[in-house]
Amino acid sequence: MSEVFEGYERQYCEISASLSRKCTAASALDGEKKMQKLSEIQSGVGEAESLIRKMDLEARSLQPSVKAGLLAKLREYKSDLNNLKSELKRISAPNAKQATREELLESGMAETLAMSTDKRGRLLMSTERLNQSTDRIKESQRTVFETEELGVSILQDLHQQRESLLHAHTTLHGVDDNVGKSKKILAAMSKRMDRNKWIIGGIIASLVLAILFILYFKLTH
Repeated sequence: MSEVFEGYERQYCEISASLSRKCTAASALDGEKKMQKLSEIQSGVGEAESLIRKMDLEARSLQPSVKAGLLAKLREYKSDLNNLKSELKRISAPNAKQATREELLESGMAETLAMSTDKRGRLLMSTERLNQSTDRIKESQRTVFETEELGVSILQDLHQQRESLLHAHTTLHGVDDNVGKSKKILAAMSKRMDRNKWIIGGIIASLVLAILFILYFKLTH
């Protein structure tokens, strides 16, 4: 969840609880004190409306998966603020004190106020559960990011190993070429050596024949 939204939410819950207490206190007042209390309540309602608008703008700027839950909470806050406005309007009316007493006796306003308090408690519990769910979503996202980073690192290692294998293959191919050239050179040298052997053999044979011819010539003369 957005930290900005959470900040606005805490402020609204505090103002809402304060306005509820002030409405209850204003119902029992008269004259100048009541007017002063009503002025404080009106100012608080203005602050609450401003926070509602800020929460609405912040919620709509978030991702859809988070925005839906926040807008649902925001509808409950708007309903709560409307109830506070209705309460302010009621206690601002003429003879509001007497009307309040009669309404409490006839319609059980005390039970209504208790239900409103219970509703705020449920809102706070829902907020806490949503915050916990958001934290779990953040943790899951963090795990996904870490997994992606690990996958990228593995792919980089594999790419480096592939480059190393290609380099080794190129080196081996060069060695094979050199070995082939060496074989050709050795074969050519071997042929020359064989040819030289025949030439040397021929020269030796010629020398032997020449020596024999000279000996024969001397012996016969």
